[in-house]
Amino acid sequence: MIRARLTPYASTTWTWDGSSYVTADRTSEITPYAHPMLEQVAVTDGGRTLLVVRERVAGRETTDPSPRNLPPGDFDKARTLAGQWPTDYVLVETAPSDPCRVTAGPGGIAPLYVAHDRTSLHGSWDMADLAEHAVGLSPREVARLLIYRPRYSTETVFRGIHRVTERTTAVFGGHLYLHYPEPALHSGPRELKPDADVLGDFVNAMDDALDLRPLDSVETVLHLTGGFDSGTLGTRLAERYPNRFPTAALLIGGPGRAHQIRRRTEILKTLPFAEPDHLIDAMAYAPLTADCARVRGERISPYEEPLHRPFARLTEVLAEHGARAVVTGLGGDEMVALSQDEYPHKSMGEISDALPWVGQRARVALEYADDGIAPPAAVNSMTLLSLETTAPVLMRAGIWPLHPFADPGMVQLGEWLPMHWRELKQLQRRRLASLGLSPDVTESRVRESFAEVVQHSLTTCARQLFARMLSEGSPLFDEQLVDPDGLRLAVRRLAEEPYREDGDAQLLEVLDLHFAAQAFL
Repeated sequence: MIRARLTPYASTTWTWDGSSYVTADRTSEITPYAHPMLEQVAVTDGGRTLLVVRERVAGRETTDPSPRNLPPGDFDKARTLAGQWPTDYVLVETAPSDPCRVTAGPGGIAPLYVAHDRTSLHGSWDMADLAEHAVGLSPREVARLLIYRPRYSTETVFRGIHRVTERTTAVFGGHLYLHYPEPALHSGPRELKPDADVLGDFVNAMDDALDLRPLDSVETVLHLTGGFDSGTLGTRLAERYPNRFPTAALLIGGPGRAHQIRRRTEILKTLPFAEPDHLIDAMAYAPLTADCARVRGERISPYEEPLHRPFARLTEVLAEHGARAVVTGLGGDEMVALSQDEYPHKSMGEISDALPWVGQRARVALEYADDGIAPPAAVNSMTLLSLETTAPVLMRAGIWPLHPFADPGMVQLGEWLPMHWRELKQLQRRRLASLGLSPDVTESRVRESFAEVVQHSLTTCARQLFARMLSEGSPLFDEQLVDPDGLRLAVRRLAEEPYREDGDAQLLEVLDLHFAAQAFL
């Protein structure tokens, strides 16, 4: 939500110049992300200053962003209330002779990365802004990503750049300290009353999440993939607001493509969505082609959308048609996920012989893969990581993402539901069935994923990219995080043997990390 440079022990007299907060000596500056779904407010007691950038709440007038003077007691109350804001936010606090403090809100909708030099703390939602502070690769974090075992923490791929996780405070007074919050408390499934109206409560929870933000104030598009999560949210909005919201999606490849088209067509015909329906063929805009931003050498964070080119193309189309907000179904998987006790399963990302390119230094670092991770948040950590991949591409195009399934009320409802409502997404399936949608939509067992898009990219244009990487070298080789001999073996096998999704698909991450390391270091 912000780009910032904060210099402690300098001026803390802030003014608003129409686009940024600037101190009297201009050693500190905060530029909020300019968007009609956001607002900024500032208060001061003559010494301390609190600056807040936050999502707007429906039904509330926007406030004057200029700093307001308050008595010390009222300032303390304002600080307490700022942390109770019902949507996402970023808080910045400065005071004479004190370190500066930056606190992320609980939503994680826009990432916040920080870095520092000898005098100032720098922050941004776009990691590329901090590239000059990257001083090398983090073996542990690179190893996590190489084997698809992501962890939500303040650590990033680049030493010198840190993630401010939800509710974490970055304190800088010459040295940087990142203070994790207390763990968020969670509860388990509850026994339902005989007359419990689960679908009714689900609809109410969706409405509460959707009504919290002023969707009617901007041109909003529904990301309608044809899946259960985006379909559930999209149909509810179309039901409540006929012919108001257009739709968009990326078309997948492979055997699930025809089924995706058929499901979307039925949903669009059953409910009153607005036109147009923006469709981009992900196979036609596959990752890793010459037009891909990563391949062109742009500074794209390794945490951004892995399928960067098709997602960026869809975003461009939406922006060209005036979209300023997108409603997604992210978080729907985690809302109804089964626990390890309910469904024993292997954890994601296990090292195996299928990944011969994982370097020795990375293998050693994996012993500590779970060290230093953030405490439990109100929102599932995998959801928070998913939100981080989505936001930068949209925000560069002037589009703000909205993720109702990541709303605390929705998360809590999912925690309380018995297993039979969560298993195989019965909650979403039954909601769609209640709208009259056919079993082709509600009882689908056909997998719809981007696996075939990844396969196409890796078996075509990726070959020359790997050849160039192996010929010219990579920071991943220099840091012994990727073994070039193991990678050469895997690339040869990819060319000569049938494609294996489990083992070959992870090669996409190797290239994404390689391009990021080249661009940032």
